[in-house]
Amino acid sequence: MQSHSIAYNAVPRTTTLLICRNTVLRTGLRLILSNTPFALTDHVVDLTSDISIFAGSDRVLILLGESLSPNAYLETLERLKAQCPSARVVVLADHLEPNTVLRLFQAGLNGLCSPAMGGSSLVKALELVVDGETFLPAEIGLALLEQQPHWSGLDAQEGPPFPGVELVGRLSDREAQILRCLMQGASNKMIARQLGLAEATVKVHIKSILRKVKAGNRTQAAMWAQQHLQLPA
Repeated sequence: MQSHSIAYNAVPRTTTLLICRNTVLRTGLRLILSNTPFALTDHVVDLTSDISIFAGSDRVLILLGESLSPNAYLETLERLKAQCPSARVVVLADHLEPNTVLRLFQAGLNGLCSPAMGGSSLVKALELVVDGETFLPAEIGLALLEQQPHWSGLDAQEGPPFPGVELVGRLSDREAQILRCLMQGASNKMIARQLGLAEATVKVHIKSILRKVKAGNRTQAAMWAQQHLQLPA
């Protein structure tokens, strides 16, 4: 524990807010996140709180641990993002339907974690999220892939959530390499190290990939690649 505390002292602190009425979950999270960069603030936040006072903070993480309906999740996420645009938002739930998960990520959700995750795994997932990555449990990603032809929560006039194979030819070899890394869940730092690139260069390529395949985030891009892109080993 001492070595972990020393290591965490060098990591920037993240203002961490928890929206959760479950006392047991609140207590458990406070214990897990103590002595990490994500120690919960004493500021009491609920579904009606105005969090715009945190908009000027450099690093803000919001953990949403309430059990809500799909529409209520969307409304809450949109309100949180409007009040604090720089905040990274993670939902703590293990009961969401894949279609709801897709809609939340399209609306700007940054991570989905199960309340049953181990403490060290949760902290690592939150580290990825505040570093700009998107975290999605593998089983949810697989469920989304299986249900892709049957997604019903999208406007039919908008077309399918991912473009088809006609866009494959627009990807450069380097972008295809990076997509392979995204499919493996690699972070920007890991991709940069593996391909011998600067991390800033990786970010530029990922932005280009998202634009070309019309994906809202790296998770959707990886799902598109799983469905449409045949990458050489």
